[in-house]
Amino acid sequence: MQRFFHILAILTSAIWGTTFISSKFLLLEGLSPAAIMVLRFALAYLLMLPFVRRGEWFCRSVKDELKMVALGITGGSAYFLLENTALLYTQASNVAIIIAATPLLTMLTVNLLNKGQGASKRLYAYSLLSLVGVAMVILNGNIILKLNPIGDLLTFGAVVTWVIYSIIIARLQDSYPSMMITRKIFFYGIVTLLPYFLIEPWGVTWEMLSRPMVWGNIAYLGVLASLVCYAAWNIVLKRLGAVDATNYLYINPIVAMITAFLLLGERITPLAIVGTAFILVGVYLAERKI
Repeated sequence: MQRFFHILAILTSAIWGTTFISSKFLLLEGLSPAAIMVLRFALAYLLMLPFVRRGEWFCRSVKDELKMVALGITGGSAYFLLENTALLYTQASNVAIIIAATPLLTMLTVNLLNKGQGASKRLYAYSLLSLVGVAMVILNGNIILKLNPIGDLLTFGAVVTWVIYSIIIARLQDSYPSMMITRKIFFYGIVTLLPYFLIEPWGVTWEMLSRPMVWGNIAYLGVLASLVCYAAWNIVLKRLGAVDATNYLYINPIVAMITAFLLLGERITPLAIVGTAFILVGVYLAERKI
């Protein structure tokens, strides 16, 4: 049975790897990153409403409800805003590589907070091997990285928010159903992002939403990448723990690379192939605890 949750983690990470391409199509259609997030979360939230059970609208305490708000911020609004704002200041490759450090930072944080889930030195080594592979895949033959303190710090902030998200959710999952937590994340993610549009115009028109390229990708991001994947990921975090679950996020850039090759015609270099091998070996060894 445990193997099922490992497979679920791989599939979820793989689907999230395709969202970069889907979001890119929407950006080319004129939608802003913030608008894309609101639309995908709103669609997922509305689809969940008919299945809300009695007693699942609110948490049993104000403290728990505030934790749900924190999940909406760290796993939604703050994460997306930090990541996408970082792209204005630094290269996409910088952002992708720093984001890829999420499993390693999660491992370090969990080790500090909960020694019961602590990681061994070997596990750190396997995680570093995967991270090196990620860098090779993302650079894909372009060995030029330009550091930008503002952009890189914003990206690191996004990584920190996701680590906090993983820690908070682990402490709520024994008290509330995964679907309730997922629905709360979407709701508070939207609510906490709405003030952003007082600064940045909404910019989405009905004409935009009527285009097949737009509504098709929003449906994909909202239904599969948000509704299904967030629910699945929350279950995976509960069953595997934050360390083992987030280790599978290293697969994300491999799928992004393959999807970009198939849909955008981007090239795959020998360096990227070697990097893919590093990632797969690192993830495999880490999960086998060899």
